[in-house]
Amino acid sequence: MFDPDIAPSGTLLGLLQRGRGDGTLHALAAPRAEALAALHHCVTRDPRHDWQLENRSLYYARLHLALDGGLHTIEQHLFAPDDAVDTAEERTGLALSFLGHLAGYGRADAVRLLARYAAAGANWAWALDELALRAEDRVLRSLGAPVLARFPAGPEGDAALAAAVRDAYEPRPWRLWAEGAAGPAVAARVRAGGEQGCFDHWQRQLRPAGPNPGWSVPEVLAWVQRCFEDDPGHPRHEAAARCLAAVAGPGDRPLLLDAARGGPEAARCAALRHLADRHSSSDGGAVFDLLDHAASDPSGLVAGTALAAFERMRGAQALDHARAWAHRDDALGTAAAGMLACRGTTRDTGPVLAALRRTVRAGGTDAPALWTLVDGAGRLRITCAAPVLRHVYRETSSSRLRGRAAAALATTDPAFAAGFAVECLWDCEETTRELAARHAAIGDARVVEQLRRLAADPAEEAEVQTAVRSRIGPGPGAVPGGV
Repeated sequence: MFDPDIAPSGTLLGLLQRGRGDGTLHALAAPRAEALAALHHCVTRDPRHDWQLENRSLYYARLHLALDGGLHTIEQHLFAPDDAVDTAEERTGLALSFLGHLAGYGRADAVRLLARYAAAGANWAWALDELALRAEDRVLRSLGAPVLARFPAGPEGDAALAAAVRDAYEPRPWRLWAEGAAGPAVAARVRAGGEQGCFDHWQRQLRPAGPNPGWSVPEVLAWVQRCFEDDPGHPRHEAAARCLAAVAGPGDRPLLLDAARGGPEAARCAALRHLADRHSSSDGGAVFDLLDHAASDPSGLVAGTALAAFERMRGAQALDHARAWAHRDDALGTAAAGMLACRGTTRDTGPVLAALRRTVRAGGTDAPALWTLVDGAGRLRITCAAPVLRHVYRETSSSRLRGRAAAALATTDPAFAAGFAVECLWDCEETTRELAARHAAIGDARVVEQLRRLAADPAEEAEVQTAVRSRIGPGPGAVPGGV
């Protein structure tokens, strides 16, 4: 199912929200005011499926330049009253990255807006990082006093300043200020903050925080359960499983089997993970029986751990169980089909295709299980999966999943080079643009023009430009006449 904030894929807004190449092409053909309204809607209401993983800012910046848009709407968004209340990075991060790319293309108004926000906005550190990558020294010099004013003199302010200097993604502004670019008073405080940050880091290394388990299997199991009861939101069964790998011996197996069969929640998860990781063919099917039982447990933690533990297993026995379970319509069946998608052979195309179709019907085109199944359809070259892959490509709100669908279509759909590969040249994800640069049919005049544009764009990723130059340089399939 789609997020209700994502418009239908057939609309201009829906295409832009998804970051599809057709979004740019449709926007350039639409009335300018309509295209800018849709673009600004996306920049100010981040539509990404995962804002930390997916790319949109360069995609939106390129379209904004092509439409010659202004920044009044972005300015209103950044300096809205909400900025004083909602200080999460998600609210303004996309807009600030968008402005950063515009600044990289030489837009002085974007630099000025970033500088204003760095001086007065809640997400000032992000704006400062964008400026650190693209602004001149004079712009950064002017921000020294406003930024330091955020940290009042005193122990609390000094500690916050030390943390800001220590955690800065781009150190360039802080180095300039420490060297005196913003005046001696600013320089003294920044140098002191940097020294304190280094000292704090050293102290944390000497005195690691957190509880430590005892060195026996019962102590590890008791520790992980106690940690879970104290803080259910941060289970530590994976760390406990690593501890068990160091301390468990053959004589501990009965205790571990009992814990995995019906122990307390977190202890059960640790035992399941350890047993699955240490499984060998001589163990028989006991571990698989435990995983099968745990995968349907009412506890989401236990069920999720069982599925993840099974997906990590290797060996012929695990693959045989995957083939036996892949036809099931439950979560374990989907995990089994995912294992076949990753490690199966051509004999497994049927179960993988069935699971792909079943997952789309049941969970829609944003279902997490689709990532592995889509990859598997491409790896196994399941040509009859092309219609489902095209549907996932068009409808998913995740640009990363769309890129995976495009990669699968490149191996399963003979029409890909003259179809989706062309629009992928304008896609928001660099990996998808790279794929398109290697596959898009040269017969389309738009392809030649866009390849040349990508080759000359200083903001384009090196991998994309390498793929582009492999098509426009000398050799078979090259664009006639070069760049």
